[in-house]
Amino acid sequence: MKNSHPNGLYLLFFTEMWERFSYYGMRALFALYLIQALMFDKNLTSNIYGSFTGLVYLSPLIGGYLADKFLGNRKSIIIGGIVMAIGHFLLFLSASNYQTIQTSSILMYAGLGVLVIGNGFFKPNISSLVGQLYPSDDRRIDSAYVIFYMGINIGAFFSPLICGTLGNTGNPDDFKWGFLIACIGMIISVAIFVALKNKLLISPQGEHIGILPNNPNPKEDNNNNTFGLGRISALILLSITLLVIFYSLCDFDIIGSCIFSFCIVIVLYILTEPSLSKIERDRIWVIVIISFFVIFFWSAYEQAGASLTFFAEEQTNRNIGNYTIPTSYLQSLNPIFIVVLSPLFVWLWTKLNQKNKEPNIPMKQAIGLFLLSIGYLIISIGVKDIESDTKVSILWITSLYFTLTLGELCLSPIGLSMVNKLSPARYMSLLMAIWLLSSATANKFAGILSGLYPEFDHGVLVQSKYLFGFEINSLHRYFMIFVIMSGIAAIILFALNKFLIKKMHGVK
Repeated sequence: MKNSHPNGLYLLFFTEMWERFSYYGMRALFALYLIQALMFDKNLTSNIYGSFTGLVYLSPLIGGYLADKFLGNRKSIIIGGIVMAIGHFLLFLSASNYQTIQTSSILMYAGLGVLVIGNGFFKPNISSLVGQLYPSDDRRIDSAYVIFYMGINIGAFFSPLICGTLGNTGNPDDFKWGFLIACIGMIISVAIFVALKNKLLISPQGEHIGILPNNPNPKEDNNNNTFGLGRISALILLSITLLVIFYSLCDFDIIGSCIFSFCIVIVLYILTEPSLSKIERDRIWVIVIISFFVIFFWSAYEQAGASLTFFAEEQTNRNIGNYTIPTSYLQSLNPIFIVVLSPLFVWLWTKLNQKNKEPNIPMKQAIGLFLLSIGYLIISIGVKDIESDTKVSILWITSLYFTLTLGELCLSPIGLSMVNKLSPARYMSLLMAIWLLSSATANKFAGILSGLYPEFDHGVLVQSKYLFGFEINSLHRYFMIFVIMSGIAAIILFALNKFLIKKMHGVK
């Protein structure tokens, strides 16, 4: 077996790198733009951020389905990239008209909507193509996804620096330049993919991949027509019921209620698919269960674009001599740690595998959650007993991002590899989208949790906030939410390890 990776991996690496450059460049500026240019408050900003990022990870369900049945991966990636470039340009137009709040708000919401649609076509399909470059039993797949993940984070590292330098200047009029650079990054991504796809996207058998739909003519069992109609009717009824519960009883907004309801229903729809064999259904259950637990990881991780941005802006000492580090720059800490540490993790997994000691997939996910809990514990200790108007050392948020990165490298690229290994080929893109559903739920949940971030006015608490009756009146208590949440999730996932391994039916 070859030890080197196919050239197609590096095409996908650079395509994804530039797409993530555009997304994370926009994300680094977005909350600051809403607060400093459009003058939105933190609660509304957190709500918009959570709704947008939640929908970003929900839309791949539609894109994955259309790719599997009609478009194929390549067309979907091109369509998605072009649409996302338009979305970034609309944000540029919004920021160009920020002084006219009504116009800028309409353009901003339109830009976010277009980005959601474009991402739905792009995201699940490029991740699916990585696995198609290798034989199904190839041990290089895990390391391939780690390399692919490095591409994501190289883009995520440079974009806050470049977009932040141009957009996060202290002058609200400059946000537009950061959004324009994000648009250009997306155009570069599409151009690279279009130029090299026919030459480099080749299967191990020498065939072009991603051109045809994965499941263009799914076989239907005529005897199950009644069951299919009944199943769909029952799921529609369930979705309406859940929507009412989340909106009326749980007091979530309409977007959050739709995201949470749809995530539950679509999972049930796939699990009740009659054509699935027992082994296929068991393996999909593993994807679903692990996806549920990583919700707690991503809801804490995505605080980078919301509450951690507030913390960095207001209560972190960013001064080095006479120079003040722009807030947006701190979002480059996580991706640079990933780029530096990824080769170490590739080496570590390889060495442990050679000694037959490599942790299995569920165990890696649990370790990732545990490390996240440790990271938030560190920063919660750093802010304990300090005055609300005191700025803490930048080393505290740096330590959080470092520990979070260790957890992310145990969890995210391994999760992509897991979906590739466990998914039936005919549902590959759709199940990759199911994995992203955990991020959809987590991102909306992240916005809700960010809304609990305590606000102070000249050191005085503006208003106490509550979670399950527990008062959130300090940064220490706020960060402890994530310590407890991710710690409990890690313990439960550790306990489920043997059960999940059994359901994987030999996949490692």
